Amino acid sequence: MDQNKKTILKSFSPVKVLIPVLLGLGATAWLFIKDDKLSELKGIADANIWWLVAALVVLVVRDAGYMYRIRSLTDKFLTWRNSLDVIMLWEFASAVTPSVVGGTTVATIILNKEGIPLGKSLAYVMLTAVLDNMFFIVAAPIALLLSQGQVFPTFNLDPSDVAKLQSAFYISYALIAIYTFIMIYALFVRPRAFKWLLLKLTAIRFLRKWRVNAFQHGNEIIWASEQLKGKDFNYWARAILSTVFVWSARYFLLNCLIAAFVDVSFSEHLLIISRNLIFWIVMLIAITPGGAGIVEMAFPSFFGLFLGTFSSVVVVLYRLITYYPYLILGSIFLPKWVAKVFGHQPRESEVNV
Repeated sequence: MDQNKKTILKSFSPVKVLIPVLLGLGATAWLFIKDDKLSELKGIADANIWWLVAALVVLVVRDAGYMYRIRSLTDKFLTWRNSLDVIMLWEFASAVTPSVVGGTTVATIILNKEGIPLGKSLAYVMLTAVLDNMFFIVAAPIALLLSQGQVFPTFNLDPSDVAKLQSAFYISYALIAIYTFIMIYALFVRPRAFKWLLLKLTAIRFLRKWRVNAFQHGNEIIWASEQLKGKDFNYWARAILSTVFVWSARYFLLNCLIAAFVDVSFSEHLLIISRNLIFWIVMLIAITPGGAGIVEMAFPSFFGLFLGTFSSVVVVLYRLITYYPYLILGSIFLPKWVAKVFGHQPRESEVNV
């Protein structure tokens, strides 16, 4: 069996799909049972239907934005249909892997099997990671400034818990910033110097077991860097603007769900977006697949102030709309995609770097 096919099928095994489902459902059940909140589910019937429809529209628009971005980054090599496959499987990979890991390895294979040479596939995946992280790096200070200290939740939290939450945010932000600037240096400034540094580090005795991986990763950085040279202003403008668009849509979806249950002022909308940004930066260091379980547990502390008794209901709807559908859609798209890309002899572009 093709090694890439083995990697894909292993990454999307039934067990890996089942784990986040059980974690998420378990955490959700605990939220309702611990305070006898099962009766709150009846509140869904009182929701503003138009805000719920708006949430679904935002979700579709967001995914369309992701499709536009990956198609634009590949210089329209991918068709809209192929872009849909890539995004659905990429989201599926992200849903069944820890947030700190993400679906980047699988995404590279997916792009490569769509006919994009390996070097370019690596470049596009690394570039999306850099763009996404730069959005966090730039937007987080703006959120902190505009919220005037209200961005960190205090609802049902002890001062010590708030301090821990702030520490988790600053640690996560620092790790994201360090990783991103290293990647920018490696991709756009001195890729060969980065490879040299990796090899020097892994020459140290207790790091030698990673030397082969360091050599391979160094080569991958060089390949990716070569693919991104010479891109014009329009290319970078589309990449940056589409990134801002998809993440703004991702965050505004929660605003729609909250507004479906309670009246939200303009300033509160801005605060919800700011808290959502901080929330997901903290969640990036989550160790469970797709943040399953952790998201459900942390959600009420961040957004319970706005929702009151509807907090548990909204977190259920939020995960039902933004998480579980990708597990289902990925399971539908995966067999067809595997049959499509592994059911024929590889094209020349699939094996050349």
